[in-house]
Amino acid sequence: MNIFDNQIPLEKLKLNEPLKDYTYVRIGGKADMLIHPTAKEEIIKIVEIGKIHQIPLTVIGKGSNIIIKDSGIRGITISLSHFHQIKVSEDKIIAQSGANIIDVSRIALDNTLTGLEFACGIPGSTGGALYMNAGAYGGQIADVVESASLMTKNGEIMNITREEMKLGYRNSIFRRDKYIILEVEFKLEKGNKDVISSKMKELTFKREAKQPLEYPSCGSVFKRPEGHYVGKLIQECNLQGTRIGGAEISTKHAGFIINANNATAEDYLELIKLIKKRVHDKFNIYLETEINILGE
Repeated sequence: MNIFDNQIPLEKLKLNEPLKDYTYVRIGGKADMLIHPTAKEEIIKIVEIGKIHQIPLTVIGKGSNIIIKDSGIRGITISLSHFHQIKVSEDKIIAQSGANIIDVSRIALDNTLTGLEFACGIPGSTGGALYMNAGAYGGQIADVVESASLMTKNGEIMNITREEMKLGYRNSIFRRDKYIILEVEFKLEKGNKDVISSKMKELTFKREAKQPLEYPSCGSVFKRPEGHYVGKLIQECNLQGTRIGGAEISTKHAGFIINANNATAEDYLELIKLIKKRVHDKFNIYLETEINILGE
């Protein structure tokens, strides 16, 4: 029985869908039901029906900063990757949560708006970037976000301001309260197009030179402990290049774990556990993951 009969177009709904195809790291089990809404009304309907039938609901974006466990995700998984419109109004950009944050930064450039240059190489969705207050090279989402449109777990729409988001280092209210981020409004400033473009090229070069972009990965795995760099800590534990199964600590940047050869989520989780233990044993520092781990 299809609980979404005549509510969600069949082409937007997939059963027993492998989620490894929807994550940057290319690992993860199957979703019982995966839905790709393209409109706010469809998201509302999915939440309503899920609530009526008491079906657990999981939301993913572009899958850049997540590890999905090998047993997959039960219930309904909403992928917002097709919910990706971007609008510009004077010095503001309003992006639906599934829009690539890189695309938002490029549209800012096209409209001579400065402030989002730091995001030109950050993979993943706008909603995901807000969820974790993504940042790079001295910039972060907290610097430029103005407000966001959200949906509660009961399907109600609400708007919140930057102050209400409680944005901190790789943290926000969204990590605690289960809102679905629908749209994000950025407030930028008029700038010089050549200067903006030059800055984006410089940051792209730095990222390509330092990060193992030639392999699938979930990005930077750990938050930076105060006063330390994660990559250096891992290197000093002689762990760089260590492999468990198909997961390997990158020899290019020790803060990244790459999918070197058909890794499983279990390979990743065991390697994360090993890194945490070694760093704690040697430096008495507890590394906290910044990635999200989903599923069974």
